[in-house]
Amino acid sequence: MKLSELQATLSELNASPTKSLGQNFLHDKNLAEWIISQLDLSPSDHWLEIGPGLGSLTHPACERSSHGILIEKDDRLIAFLRQRYPKLDLVHGDACDFDVRNLFCGGPLKVLGNLPYYVSSQILFNFTADATPATVLLFTLQKELAQRMAASAGGKEYGAPTVLIGRRWKVELLRTLPASVFLPAPKVESSVIRLTPRPSGELPACDAARYNTLVKLGFSQRRKQLGKLLAPALPQWSEAAEAIGAPVTSRAESLSIEQWCKLAAWTPDGPATDPASGAQDLHGETFDVVNALDEVTGQASRFEVHEQRLRHRAVHIFVFNAAGELFLQKRSRWKDVCPLMWDSSAAGHVNAGEDYAETAVRELREELGVDAAVEFVEKIEPCAETGEEFVGLYTAAHEGPFRLPPAEIDCGEWFTLYQIVRWVEARPQDFAPGFLKCWDVWRRARC
Repeated sequence: MKLSELQATLSELNASPTKSLGQNFLHDKNLAEWIISQLDLSPSDHWLEIGPGLGSLTHPACERSSHGILIEKDDRLIAFLRQRYPKLDLVHGDACDFDVRNLFCGGPLKVLGNLPYYVSSQILFNFTADATPATVLLFTLQKELAQRMAASAGGKEYGAPTVLIGRRWKVELLRTLPASVFLPAPKVESSVIRLTPRPSGELPACDAARYNTLVKLGFSQRRKQLGKLLAPALPQWSEAAEAIGAPVTSRAESLSIEQWCKLAAWTPDGPATDPASGAQDLHGETFDVVNALDEVTGQASRFEVHEQRLRHRAVHIFVFNAAGELFLQKRSRWKDVCPLMWDSSAAGHVNAGEDYAETAVRELREELGVDAAVEFVEKIEPCAETGEEFVGLYTAAHEGPFRLPPAEIDCGEWFTLYQIVRWVEARPQDFAPGFLKCWDVWRRARC
């Protein structure tokens, strides 16, 4: 949209850019085309734009794909956007408060936006959480923030946001934009950054909650050495520093993202096993083999049970919080069955000599790091969806937070029941078959 066209449109709407909303409208058409080209949109791609304004980026995005969602806060622009882009979904609301969980039912999507400077960080963290359907994010930010996001260890721009987002996302600083391409012209320069998921294995796997805790403690007072700052969560700093190759006198900004990952994975018993190299011991784990009546007929290794499709036992646990939300886990990429699919809060096989209830309690402890009472829901007969397992379905109540072992779980999130219903109906392929069976059984039992 040219400057003259933008000014004319604002005049027709009897509106002007609002400082309180951080509005700076892009009016360079060639630059808008270039920005959208960095998303590599195809006709089948789904995308979401934050703060479309008068549509400077929306128009070139629409020319490439009609599967778009717009989030606009400004009341004055809603009718205009609905009229100009009738085929797009329009959300009248604040992107800072937007519930990203509502997007999972639409599948993977690309996110873009010219973000208001004063809420850029909040929006970034909202859309780059561990559990997100976003596959790439392309944002125009204040140059100073963009430089912080793309900074390397040791520099003054390198801080907690760099490290927190950098564990999951690779940040590229693509281009700096002059103030003159915006109306009104901001007092600072802007930059375009692109965030893409880090390739598997690029950084050491670690528990996200512990990583976030350590990073926030470490950067809470930049001038202090990490030994003092990390003491509440990591009293063995000297041993940990040696293990990750850092001087004991290190400060937060001197540790690379890789070292922060190693630090989060370190334990006093030694370095954590790398899940990429420590594949599950399929021969060492022993299960009870059962007949059609769920009577034990013998034992076999995990490998034999799966290879020969022998009947065996398992449990699934649905963990609910006080708000009635259900915690779902995304299975680790290293799982031998259904990697990177969404599954029950916790699940696992019944080991030889265990019963269902014992296993449910154990799985909560091993997969989520919590102790909770379990309540039996129903026993599910062996079928293709359960992998020929008898499944004991249980529920439990807990508020979290959870400790998610990276060898087992990629990430996890609370979802409302309505969100899960919509997601399952729209994209059953995102879920492990065992969960879908348990979900169906639980819903019928609940009714």
